[in-house]
Amino acid sequence: MDRSIFDLAFQHKDVAAKIVIGLERISEVFRALLWEHAKTIGLSPIQIQILIFVAYHKEDLCTVSHLAKEFNVTKPTISDAVKVLEKKDLIFKNKTATDSRSYYISLTPKGEKSVSETENFANPIKKELQNFNKDEQESLLKNITTLIYKLNRSGIISVQRTCYACKFYEKGKNSDYCNLIQTNLTSTDIRLDCPEFEEKP
Repeated sequence: MDRSIFDLAFQHKDVAAKIVIGLERISEVFRALLWEHAKTIGLSPIQIQILIFVAYHKEDLCTVSHLAKEFNVTKPTISDAVKVLEKKDLIFKNKTATDSRSYYISLTPKGEKSVSETENFANPIKKELQNFNKDEQESLLKNITTLIYKLNRSGIISVQRTCYACKFYEKGKNSDYCNLIQTNLTSTDIRLDCPEFEEKP
């Protein structure tokens, strides 16, 4: 049986366990920063995340079904959050042409203002990362994108739009290549969330 990563005697000797614990600490910081901003404007963290997501993604991704997958929560949880956001005049629902019961979400001017007030909540983490040198940043990015891709392939992460899983991506002998823009990709060109992403068949 695998030893627990929370068993300190094991953790101290296992690099992978230390990395997982490190990632947990970083995720706790992310959540704490988000909660702090949520309290100041009277919204829940998931409501803020929905607003920010809608601000920067195409309308076909701004549906209840997709948002539930994106944030790994249930559809009723998203529906409840959307009701509150609509009541606060932060979003409005747009009916789709194909199905009158289906809709996608857009921001109202008030919603756009809320995004501008909250979207920089994670900047303290970014500020620390900017103290890393270029090689350290590139190495960290490469490891994170690879980890996300592998977690998605194993079914742990339900949604991801990184280059590695895209039909336009091609792994060459010495470089990465995007067939959509027809150019070689450096490690820093690899995207975590690409608007042109199309999943590999």
